Amino acid sequence: MKIARDTLNFILEVCKSSYPKEFAGMLSATGDVITDVVVVPGTESTDESAVMQLFMLPNIRTVGSVHSHPTGNTRPSAADLELFEAKGSVHIIVGAPYTISSWTCYDKEGNTVKLEIVDYEFKENEENW
Repeated sequence: MKIARDTLNFILEVCKSSYPKEFAGMLSATGDVITDVVVVPGTESTDESAVMQLFMLPNIRTVGSVHSHPTGNTRPSAADLELFEAKGSVHIIVGAPYTISSWTCYDKEGNTVKLEIVDYEFKENEENW
């Protein structure tokens, strides 16, 4: 998998703007490139956790999750590992200060994986015009 540079920048900005609360969402891809962040309705965030109501997830194929750790620690917790195992294969944890170097990607077992950042040309959806 890869991630679109604009999508990663969006993730960093939304994590920064959510501080001191955690941000959480699901990741969606176009082919092998993560292009979208799906914010799950009913997600509850505090400065210690973000709980997604996954039964509220729209009928969208997701490849994994993303969430922030305001403490700056990007290691997954036991609850994170449960989510990783249940939902998708690519999981990103972003730590404060939410910069290009303060995030880590994990597989569903919690092993660190490299996620290539790529320039991706988003297509306009003409139906929205």
